[in-house]
Amino acid sequence: MAEVSHDLVVIGGGPGGYVAAIRAAQLGLSVGCVEMEGELGGTCLRIGCIPSKAMLESSERYHEAKDALGAHGVKVGQVDLDLPTMLKRKEQVVHGRTQGVAFLFKKNKVAHYRGLGRIDGTGRVQVTGGPEPATLTAKHIVIATGSKPASLPGVEFHSDRIGTSTEALSYTSVPNHLVVIGAGYIGLELGSVWLRLGAKVTVVEYLDRILPGMDEEVAREGQKLLQRQGMEIRLGQRVTAARVKGKDCVVECEGAEPLRADRVLVAVGRAPNTDGLGLASVGIEVDPKGRIPVDASYQAAEGVYAIGDVIGGAMLAHKAEEEGVACVEGIVTGYGHVNYDAIPGVVYTQPEIATVGKSEEELKAAGTAYRKGVFFIRANARAHCLGQIDGRVKVLADATTDRILGVHIIGPRAGDMIAEAVVAMEFGASAEDLARTCHAHPTLAEALKEAALAVDGRTINS
Repeated sequence: MAEVSHDLVVIGGGPGGYVAAIRAAQLGLSVGCVEMEGELGGTCLRIGCIPSKAMLESSERYHEAKDALGAHGVKVGQVDLDLPTMLKRKEQVVHGRTQGVAFLFKKNKVAHYRGLGRIDGTGRVQVTGGPEPATLTAKHIVIATGSKPASLPGVEFHSDRIGTSTEALSYTSVPNHLVVIGAGYIGLELGSVWLRLGAKVTVVEYLDRILPGMDEEVAREGQKLLQRQGMEIRLGQRVTAARVKGKDCVVECEGAEPLRADRVLVAVGRAPNTDGLGLASVGIEVDPKGRIPVDASYQAAEGVYAIGDVIGGAMLAHKAEEEGVACVEGIVTGYGHVNYDAIPGVVYTQPEIATVGKSEEELKAAGTAYRKGVFFIRANARAHCLGQIDGRVKVLADATTDRILGVHIIGPRAGDMIAEAVVAMEFGASAEDLARTCHAHPTLAEALKEAALAVDGRTINS
């Protein structure tokens, strides 16, 4: 077994891990990255964010060609679904991105070790299960192993009949009836994919709302629009069991008739990947949810750091990336920082839903006095040109200082629009700053300017 020494070893080659490894190499460290899968990129790139967005885009193109182009004066003949080609395109997108990460490792001279990484005492990582077992030594170790789909008691996973997002991204035929357990980001996005492609989709959620943690007003509008598209959403129902019974999948809900479907997607959240890491060998104990406790520098033990989904907070790829950069910059320069008040979140449904900062519910719970500005997308000229006029933009600002505390958008290309709000909040902008910034016309971004104007009660176009 080879023994190799590095300045820093990263366990995990997902968004947090590979970004941390590259940034550390840029800062002059000798870096090794251990990844158990055959390709780099982690869950996000291989079986999460990227393939799901590829399928969302393809399914939206299909839906548009089938049902929406006529309004633009574009006449098409019979529109047929070629699911194998759609799935192949998804795989091509994913493979291209994983190859891109591999190229970046070579460019930045990051050593890639394939296998399972396990800490074996201070400064040691054992790599096993890959083509070349190795012992790595390093002064610094960063754990970036991400997360895995969570399960529910009574739910019996069964190949792609009852499975997770991994299986739902690769169904070889469109389900007649898909039951989605969980109304969070993953459930609503993948439910949208198969709804557009022709499936009946029923979403079952234990809580009395969709998108837990998101601004409630925006979430309610999102629910209304999804239901208008044909998605059935059942709230306040606790799933007690799900199993394959003959040709059907049977989902049992407390106080309701069982649901019968041919596919079930379990999307009830994710759990940290912290098993088998050898944490005890360096004195690390996970919390009751399996997360690694860290200090402000992401340090969990002497010379051992953790970032991303394994430490709690929002399970978002871009959060993990920022933590990876902050962690290694802290190791090398003594300073690294992430502004957790300016981490955006996006749901890639149609329309998209995007958010950053505090929700109204959070501000009320904290007793923070605020002012609110809302602008409806249907008053935006560019939205009418697109033929997508549903949604709204909401800006929340401190009642005394006018500093922007939160922005919540539901509407076309909300995931792109939210970036301006994130930059504004990162620089401590006020609603007045945003309102007085010139925006090109006609653009969707004008809706954000108008919402900022609405904070002071002086919108122009509504």
